[in-house]
Amino acid sequence: MARFSSFDGTELAYREAGEGSPLVVLAGGPGRASEYLETLGGLDGFRRLIVLDNRGTGASDEPADPFTYRRDMLVRDVEMLRRHLGLERVDVLGHSAGAGIAMGYAADFPERVGKLVLLTPALRSVGLSPEQSDWDAFLAARAGESWFESATTALRRTAAGDVSVRNRVAASPLLYARWDERAQAHANAELGQWKYLVALGYNADGAFVPGVLRRALTDFDHPVLVYACTEDPISPVRRCVELADLFPDSTLYVHEGVGHYPWVEAPDQVSHQLATFLDA
Repeated sequence: MARFSSFDGTELAYREAGEGSPLVVLAGGPGRASEYLETLGGLDGFRRLIVLDNRGTGASDEPADPFTYRRDMLVRDVEMLRRHLGLERVDVLGHSAGAGIAMGYAADFPERVGKLVLLTPALRSVGLSPEQSDWDAFLAARAGESWFESATTALRRTAAGDVSVRNRVAASPLLYARWDERAQAHANAELGQWKYLVALGYNADGAFVPGVLRRALTDFDHPVLVYACTEDPISPVRRCVELADLFPDSTLYVHEGVGHYPWVEAPDQVSHQLATFLDA
């Protein structure tokens, strides 16, 4: 993996895959190493992927000041990566919590962004998180699954304060449309990829000022793709519609029958849709 020094001297790592026009890829979790993104279903066949390990994750160093784990601070790392690459403008893709970083980057450095992809985005940064009614409907639709009781028990443990990675993985069947061997392997990999303190820092006080970010995004007039999935409780389709409506030039794509990690379940369709948007 390649490395660069960010704004505070922290050494960050990124990996590259594929050839062609560069696409900066931002991982979610928050606090998960970027390797879970794989190649986004083979998107490296269409683009040069530049996949950042957020500070404190993967091969990137831990910062001296944990304050810099905060979502709005991670935006600075993206800008330092762009400068390191020597690119005037970059296309940016953010998955899940990485979409929160990507939206922050689009708001703070709009002139440096070409196209923006928000892939099953976490929505807290713009005040559009799922409501209890969304969760109730989603859980009711999954109640017949063999794993349902153990996964929802893990959710209750989370609500009671269990922040262990094993508990996160126990709840993860909820994030896939099909809990098959491929999904299980992808979920279990999180055991060695996620760090609680990084996630805690991402969500620290002051990280989210939804009204300010929403207003800034209404002025972001570059093309935006909001990629929603029908079986994803993190990014309900109805909320993604509202997100897309914030932008002057947005496309909403709804992928039927897949969950929060769509490239795991339908790799060819994901890479095709992303490439089609990016190359349009």
